[in-house]
Amino acid sequence: MPGPAVLSEAIGIVGAGVAGLISAHVLLKDGFTDITLISRDKSVGGTWARHRVYPGLYINNVHGEYRLSGLEMPLPENAARVGGRLSGTDMCEYMEKYSATFLEGKVKFMLQTEVLDISRNAEGKWSVRVENAQSRAREVLAFSRIILATGGCSNPKIPAELSPRAAEDTGYKGLVIHSSQFASRLDDILAAVKPRESEDTDDEERVLVIGGGKSSQDICTKLAIEGRKVTMVFDTTDVFLGTASPLPDFLRKSRFLAVLSGYCSLNTRLERFLHTTSIGSAINHFIWRKLGESSFDAFQVPQNSPLRRTHPMFWGIRLSDDGNYRPDCFHALVNTGAIDIISPARVEGYSKDGKSLVVSDGTIVSPKAVLLATGYQSSWSDIFATKMAEELGINRHAPHTTIEATWDNYKSLKNPPALKPEHKLWTTSIYRGIVPAKNIERRDFAIAGALFSANLGYTNEVVAHWIASYFRGDKMHLPTSAEEAIAKAEEKAHWMKVRFPDMVSWVNESYSTSFDFWSWPQAADELLNDMYLPGMRSGGNWLNWVFKVIDLKEIENLTDEREIKQKELSSLQHP
Repeated sequence: MPGPAVLSEAIGIVGAGVAGLISAHVLLKDGFTDITLISRDKSVGGTWARHRVYPGLYINNVHGEYRLSGLEMPLPENAARVGGRLSGTDMCEYMEKYSATFLEGKVKFMLQTEVLDISRNAEGKWSVRVENAQSRAREVLAFSRIILATGGCSNPKIPAELSPRAAEDTGYKGLVIHSSQFASRLDDILAAVKPRESEDTDDEERVLVIGGGKSSQDICTKLAIEGRKVTMVFDTTDVFLGTASPLPDFLRKSRFLAVLSGYCSLNTRLERFLHTTSIGSAINHFIWRKLGESSFDAFQVPQNSPLRRTHPMFWGIRLSDDGNYRPDCFHALVNTGAIDIISPARVEGYSKDGKSLVVSDGTIVSPKAVLLATGYQSSWSDIFATKMAEELGINRHAPHTTIEATWDNYKSLKNPPALKPEHKLWTTSIYRGIVPAKNIERRDFAIAGALFSANLGYTNEVVAHWIASYFRGDKMHLPTSAEEAIAKAEEKAHWMKVRFPDMVSWVNESYSTSFDFWSWPQAADELLNDMYLPGMRSGGNWLNWVFKVIDLKEIENLTDEREIKQKELSSLQHP
């Protein structure tokens, strides 16, 4: 069993979102006493930090899917109207309360602190060079272990032709803002663009939103509610789940969608039937099509609407749960003309007239403000030198191994979208989406919050326990060498290309270690099994197990379970 000397060594957690907070709490419960949380933000919460949320912003998930087991999550006041979905403010307050309840006074917080570089020093310890955002003072922190919990939504990705520099070069005088700055710059936008008083309002009094994802939809919705003219340009938008009334928990909060989604290993008869037989595959795809069609119908999306230009629901991970239809939701505002759509199209760049932008379909738009909902790049690239990233194994690279698994027996994966040729050339080697495979034997570095999951609360909590066990030196089901870990990690990366071939280009390294979106229960089961703990905890019999609701109570005592299991394993090893 691990000794107290290990538990007293310093751990640095980079990021104070849900993954960073639950990781710190689990480590505390495990007995680690020297924990530092570092974040560039003014407050905890990550994506839901106070400066990033604004009134009218709703999360993509249903109530409870962002909750952690130690703290109840109250229903929003208007739960019935929004289908149980929490607002960004609700999430912000929950994260702040979680931090105050479990971490305040127990861990060291370094907020408004930018991480400039992470490297391993000559003694084999981690050196983290940081800068205080207010004083600009720099220092180097030393840690025995690092948890990278920066997520994939930190560093804006801005096409060169749409950047503020490109706007300046062409003389464009309007605001150019990335979606990550929307909450903090909202007042500037409202001041720059006059309200929409009538259809005759000057056409230049509008905001151009570039992108078709969830953030662009939320931005358009907020601006339209604020009375501004809004034009949204996209080629393909995100698919969504929407209902006239909320889906029952036995469908939405069970393993039902996970089983339909499929996984790289099929562990039950039902999964094998749905994915390896022709009739099962036909039933599976029929259900996914009906879910998509019923969502369009519930949100009254016309047959000829560009909003039906979505990624296929089965093949996608860019998907949100929009809850109930309501008069002020994005799709309703498009239907009423409060939000203008140009699609399929893309914005090619700024015109030399100093006031307009050119769209690929020939349209000229002259907005007072441009919102770039163009995604995010890896949050890792700025804090690891190329040599360190390669040494650690955190970078994209050419495959080291030949993948023998093909999943040819999956009838459900026939006729997939195309994988872009350039994405065949690279892979990642992050074992279980948590540990760089090259570094797995050192047990001094882990990644939290990089699993693409539809239930971030449950998933991140299980990951936090996995990392704590890993850092403690617990007996776990792990590869016996870095080479074996690399082979397994690259096989999983190949599976993601097979399962979601047109999604690879939409994500970055720090948010692409595992695309276990609807299949998060299977991924969580694997992590539990790695710790010698049982998975599939929702129970049920051969007939109803797939509809049993997954509840966080299943994992609220994992610390005690792990401790008991390690004692059992130790006694077997040393009778």
